[in-house]
Amino acid sequence: MSELKSLYATIQDRKENPEQGSYTSYLFDKGLDKILKKLGEENTEVIIASLMQSKEDLINEIGDLLYHLIVLMVEKGITLEEVEAELEKRSKKSHNLKPERRPIENL
Repeated sequence: MSELKSLYATIQDRKENPEQGSYTSYLFDKGLDKILKKLGEENTEVIIASLMQSKEDLINEIGDLLYHLIVLMVEKGITLEEVEAELEKRSKKSHNLKPERRPIENL
């Protein structure tokens, strides 16, 4: 079993069988708003680590981001297989570069 599948299974188990003192159980108990807040924080930390920290620090932050992303996936009932299927579908596309967005003008 891949590490991501193992992590997913552990997180799913914590949602179905909450454990006292488990951070994952805490996130599920607090709900979607808390999960999204943590996901946003971790995303920001990945960006900062990308700009200012070592490769090891960035790897650590990416791990945190992946963990919180999987918590969100479990909360919303999205499986790794569904994401893999979407990525496979996208890999078959070619020449799909999107144009740059226009700058936001003063309102």
